[in-house]
Amino acid sequence: MVSGQLSHELEIKAPASQVWELYGTLRLVKLIEEQLKSVIEKIQVVEGDGGVGTILHLDFVPGAAKFKSFKEKFTKIDNEQRVKEVEVVEGGFLELGFTLYRVRLEIIEKDEGCSLIKSTIEYEVKDDYAENVCLVSLDILSAVGLMAQNHLNT
Repeated sequence: MVSGQLSHELEIKAPASQVWELYGTLRLVKLIEEQLKSVIEKIQVVEGDGGVGTILHLDFVPGAAKFKSFKEKFTKIDNEQRVKEVEVVEGGFLELGFTLYRVRLEIIEKDEGCSLIKSTIEYEVKDDYAENVCLVSLDILSAVGLMAQNHLNT
């Protein structure tokens, strides 16, 4: 089994409480669907209202990813610490030999009116599929952070 993690941090000129209002709810899903049309074709809420247990089904634009779609589940939402964890539970990376693909989003208060978005991907992949580790990328998470920054600063 091969495991690892990647992290990305983005400083954003908005209070952590305001950033969390976007990241801690389904508002982020709507923003992603509106602004990442070149990558994500559609996002459906399969179950839930944005809290722990919510399941989303993401369909990707053909050729934008190595898979057509996947389902992810909100496994942790901590409003006090401003932490959200989401795991792929069907399709996508799981079809490519991954046994775990988890995204952790943390909104950290820095200074007044300024915060940090820390995005971390944790993964485990079967040895026979170790070459697929190269598919793990922070590109979408960093793009989402920039979208959030633009959205909150307009």
